[in-house]
Amino acid sequence: MKTYLPYFLLLLIIACNQIEPDIAALQLLNASVGDDEISLSEPISENLPLDRPITLDFSQPLDPASISAGIALVGTEDPININTNLVNQNRTVIIYPSGALRNNTVYRIQITDQLKGAGGNAFSATNVSFKTQIGDLTLQSFTIENSEELRSGRIVNVPLEPQFTLNFSHPINRESIQQAVRLSSSSGPDLNFAFEENDTKVIITSTGSLEYLARYEISVSEALQGAEGESFAGTSRTFFTQVDETRKFPLIPDEELLTKVQEHTFRYFWDFAHENSGLARERNTSGNLVTIGGSGFGVMAIIVGVERNFITRNEAVERWEKIVDFLGAADRFYGVWPHWLNGNDGSVIPFSTSDNGGDLVETAFMIQGLLTVQAYLDESQPRERAISEKITQLWREVEWDWYTRGGQDVLFWHYSPDQQWAMNLPIQGYNECLITYVLAAASPTHSIEKSVYDNGWARSGNMVNGGAFYDIPLPLGEDYGGPMFFSHYSFLGLDPRNLQDQYANYWEQSVNHTLINRAYCIDNPSGFVGYGENSWGLTASDNHLGYSAHSPRNDLGVITPTAALSSFPYTPEESMEALKFFYYTLGDRLWGEYGFHDAFNPTEEWYADSYLAIDQGPILLMIENHRTGLLWDLFMQNNEVRNGLNKLQFNY
Repeated sequence: MKTYLPYFLLLLIIACNQIEPDIAALQLLNASVGDDEISLSEPISENLPLDRPITLDFSQPLDPASISAGIALVGTEDPININTNLVNQNRTVIIYPSGALRNNTVYRIQITDQLKGAGGNAFSATNVSFKTQIGDLTLQSFTIENSEELRSGRIVNVPLEPQFTLNFSHPINRESIQQAVRLSSSSGPDLNFAFEENDTKVIITSTGSLEYLARYEISVSEALQGAEGESFAGTSRTFFTQVDETRKFPLIPDEELLTKVQEHTFRYFWDFAHENSGLARERNTSGNLVTIGGSGFGVMAIIVGVERNFITRNEAVERWEKIVDFLGAADRFYGVWPHWLNGNDGSVIPFSTSDNGGDLVETAFMIQGLLTVQAYLDESQPRERAISEKITQLWREVEWDWYTRGGQDVLFWHYSPDQQWAMNLPIQGYNECLITYVLAAASPTHSIEKSVYDNGWARSGNMVNGGAFYDIPLPLGEDYGGPMFFSHYSFLGLDPRNLQDQYANYWEQSVNHTLINRAYCIDNPSGFVGYGENSWGLTASDNHLGYSAHSPRNDLGVITPTAALSSFPYTPEESMEALKFFYYTLGDRLWGEYGFHDAFNPTEEWYADSYLAIDQGPILLMIENHRTGLLWDLFMQNNEVRNGLNKLQFNY
């Protein structure tokens, strides 16, 4: 079941305005050494392996930062040094003792109340004990050469032709180790074995290259024997290979690369537009379902298509005619379109049971796009003047003030024709909805007062953050800034370069939000695979579990290209480096017919094959704003928009 943007914001607003319900307690579900289970009820489990990793399964994802203080392994006297690895969406901890455990010895796993769940779930301290088996052959050390260990315990950046070094307590049987060692791969290279130090040291290498940014496990089973027949308990290590730095596509000039990205992304809104309505499909599997917000980005994309010579102006005019005619006949609720429409007949497609009417935020994105198109049209040309007149009518018919729900000092997101205000979601900042309040104030027919902006959107000043993250000041919003689309959707047309009100300078807000998001990915506190200075960007997108609004406070290991690429105006150098990495280095996995696929998660070995209108649009449009400022210049020409900004006491 997919989670979409309004419901993320609903949870965000509830969290800000209501007392949170009790968080379910974190529980230990299972414990084992290798394949042997440790009893959670008995005082001690007997005869467990010496050299197998210890696995702890929990009921909820863990906070990676709490593991080092929350989990310890204790022998007869002192704590044992351990390395840990998080798997299974951070619900499972794998513990690797440094060096071999002793034979016939009792060990205690201490789990203290300092261990926390990712959502702050508390854990009630407990101990789990086991006794090792009697055996003679032990593993003294297991090294993967030239690798790196993240804070999560994940072993990463392993060379594509790896070398593993194993040191044993006794000489080993050479034939048995070749039978016991396995590298998890159905079609991977064979392994070579070299023996040193009287056969107590084994060096294992591959005969060929592994896949890049892939997860492997190397295991040594109980089939291994010592030279004198000593038994071995078995062991394994999970690791991730490094990036393959070879270019996947020929090198081209940076400006040509930007144009290439824009052209491919434009095709989503042009070639893949709905045949009847001309609007953008929600995603590349949406059939007749079209999206109002994404289509607002799409009508602006057509401007870029003309200016970059992807299409002719006449083709653009024909498409705009189709779109505005369809929008004028489609379902509206006090002038407000729903989130989704049927592209064939313009009827509402419910976003949820209660979300079957007007969506004010999606409508704001559409109006932003239409007003930008209107500024581009040539009033001296009859066909273009007719489109402009229809846009004026659509703009004037939006009853922004109706969505104050009877004159309250806040706008509400949804209205339902049969359930009225059942969604009960006030639009409050700071998030992607600034444009909604600017347009509501700018409306020539249904305008709101400044008090609605101050008390509703700005929450009487409570949207101000004023803190600093990675030594970067953050004027507004949640800690770390939230998902990156907060700094994109409102500013596709609304020019942030000199925009300022009593609460913030919006250029500083957007630049610093981007820098904080990137700095978090470089810091990578949860130890996900594939994060770095050229591979960054957390925002709403598809993921390996469905869909989520990813951010530093909701980090699932998912990098979404639109986050960095739509930030070109704010961080041109950093975004260009990300673009080159996504295209040249990961292009064989990320690049497709309509540009970059939606997202990827190397930790889960997951790469999307999807395209989403709300993620594709900002890439195309913000790259153009970075290059020419075109869309900003057009939108800001609108006198009514400027009147609205003046009403809200913005400097711009």
